[in-house]
Parts: sequence; C-alpha cells; structure tokens
Amino acid sequence: MPSSFNWVDFAEDDRRRMMEILHLFHEKEIREELGIGTVRDAFSDILFPGTSTLHTRAKYFLFIPWIFLKHEGKKAPSDKIEEYSRNDEINLIRALIRSGEDDGVIGKVAGSKLKILPSYMYWSGLGMWGIRRFDGTLYQYFKSLGRFYFFKRNIVKSDDKEVVSNIPYNWDQNLPPRPNYFPEGVNLSLSHQEADYLRERIVTNCRESLLAFLVDKTMPTDVDYIWMHPQSVEFSDLHKNQIKHAKNFSLIMNGASLLYNLMLSEERNNEEWINKYQNKTFNWISDIKNQMSQILNWDMNEFWRIVFEQNSHIHFMTRRFIENWIDFVRDKRNLDKLQENDYARHLIQRREVQIKGKRSRLKNPRILEQWLGESGANPLDFRWRVARRLIIDILEGLRGK
Repeated sequence: MPSSFNWVDFAEDDRRRMMEILHLFHEKEIREELGIGTVRDAFSDILFPGTSTLHTRAKYFLFIPWIFLKHEGKKAPSDKIEEYSRNDEINLIRALIRSGEDDGVIGKVAGSKLKILPSYMYWSGLGMWGIRRFDGTLYQYFKSLGRFYFFKRNIVKSDDKEVVSNIPYNWDQNLPPRPNYFPEGVNLSLSHQEADYLRERIVTNCRESLLAFLVDKTMPTDVDYIWMHPQSVEFSDLHKNQIKHAKNFSLIMNGASLLYNLMLSEERNNEEWINKYQNKTFNWISDIKNQMSQILNWDMNEFWRIVFEQNSHIHFMTRRFIENWIDFVRDKRNLDKLQENDYARHLIQRREVQIKGKRSRLKNPRILEQWLGESGANPLDFRWRVARRLIIDILEGLRGK
C-alpha cells in the first residue's frame, strides 16, 4: 500500500512544520538528514518570527484575510467557506499571472491542482504578526463561523445604542481595504499603505525580533546570510549575540553535512561528486581554522540556553550529536585528516541511522540509488532567504517603489 499524508486538526505550529517538511523534500537545503532541524528552526523563529520556508511574498499576508473577509461579509456557511475560499485562492493564481507576475506566485505550475494553499502556508504567520485574531487552526476557523455570525447579529446594545458586548473579530480591524474586483488586477507589489500596515504589525507583535528592526530601520539588501548584512553594526547587542550563535552553529555543522555528502558520493562511486565534496570540505576546513579562536571561545551554555528558551523539546540525542561534532571540530588535530577520520565518519553514520532507520542511505543500497548528489550541503541560513524577500517587499513598498 502506498504511503500517504492525512491532514488532522492538530496544533497550528505542528501543521506548519509538517507542510515545511513536505516542501523540503524538493529543496536542496534540507537538514533532517542529520536531525538538526529543530535547532535550526529555533534560531529561525527567534530571528524571523512568523516566517516559513513555504512563504514567497509579503502580499499573501493581505491576500488571505481579504479572501476570508469577503466570504465573512457574504455570511458564507461553515460547510461551504472552505470550498469558496479555495476557488478564490486558485483564481488568485490566475489573476497574478495575468498581471505579469512570475516571481513568488504560489501555485504557478500546479494551478487548480495545488494541494497546499497559501491560506495554510501563511496561517501561523498571520497569527504571529497579529493580522489573524482568531485563535485556532484554519479548520477550527471554518467551523466557528456560524457562531460568529450569530453573535454579530445579536450584538447587545445599551439604551443609548452603544455596544455593550464586544465581538471577537477574526481579523485585525485596521487591515488595508480590499481592492475593487479582487482578485482581478492585483499584483505582488505593496502600496505604501499596505507596506506600512505590515511593518506596523511586525513591529507591534514581534517587537524584540531582528525582523522588526529590519523592516523598520534598514534598507533592502540581497546578501546571502544575515551576518553579512551591510547594516549589521546597527543591530542591537541582543541581535548581534543571537546572530553570533547562529553563525557559529551554521559554520560548524556545515562540516558534518559536507562529510555526509562525501560519504554518500563514495558509496555511489561517483568521482565527480567525490571531487566536489572533497574540495568543499577542504575549503570548510580553511574557514574553520581562520575562525578557530572564535569557535574555541564559543559559550555553548549560552547557546543552549537561547535554543531551549525558544524550544524546550530538543531531543537529548540531537544535543549529544551536535556537541560531539563540535568537540571533534574544536580539536585542531582532527581537521587536517577530517575526510579519512574514522570517528567522524562513524558519528555521521550513526546519526543518520538514528534519524532514518532502515531508510538510511549509508545502510540501504536501494535508498542510496535514489540520491541525486546533494543533501543539505550549503550552510544554514535560518530562513534568511525567505525573510529577505518579505523584507524587501515591505521596504520597497514603504519607499514607493
């Protein structure tokens, strides 16, 4: 029997992470091979709250509530709004393409066959940014609308016609107005009003985050990693410290990913891939040596405190693997012969088997044959490439571009 995924009504963060895992099957930067994704995501959520690897453009944070508010206004019944909103989300794809949009249109290829709709992708972020006021999953939102309409019809007012009981609105009441004939004629660019609204939502609801600073105090940039940001000197001490830990983690764990890819290339006996990862590993060793002083002085207790404050459910085996690898790298004697080091190879192989069991590529030749030559070989960017696109959208909108 073929395997399948079934949607259930569980916590929204869990739903988002499940969709990200599905999405990452098609991405080169997947890190679940060695099971360090929970630590990666902890820093991603600290630095860029409300974002997801599923996100493409900032304007979807407006498209989705506009669609649902349209149907709330028509009092769409709970058993129909899912169908109605899906039709609108599919129509949105076509409208964006007709407007000439190409970069970041969700469903551009799949069209009406799109399985994971933008409303699912952005639901958690809409809540995090304070745009969605309904406290529950998308499925729960659909089911709640009948009760919402009832309370809206039966508002209690005083003799002076003032509202006595407030209605818990599902969406922020300051949302910019939906364009006429929506979704026709829309594009992915933000007007100044729309960009200012999203900036205000982030600054208000994610006040302590680097994301809030970036949309409020910086200029657009296209650097590959957040620690390369040209205005990083202006970051707060808190943000500089968070980035320092994230950067160290990215740098050191990239070596484990490169060795894993080299081991797979050797198992496949592919000389081109072997040479590729030997060269990448050699360059990584050079980078480590250049930053060894910083690595040796890295406060791991503070690193884990930051991680566990964001996610207290990091598995002890994950922590053990990370610490074993870091201890190995910190011993300078190990670096020059890293590629042949039996301990390092055993550490990688044992971790992959822990994570994947019988589907371990290093243990199962049939699974290995399906490998396409790369599994998370790039340094972790902690969702920066996603956040960068959203930030650029907002900053360009604020500048009237």
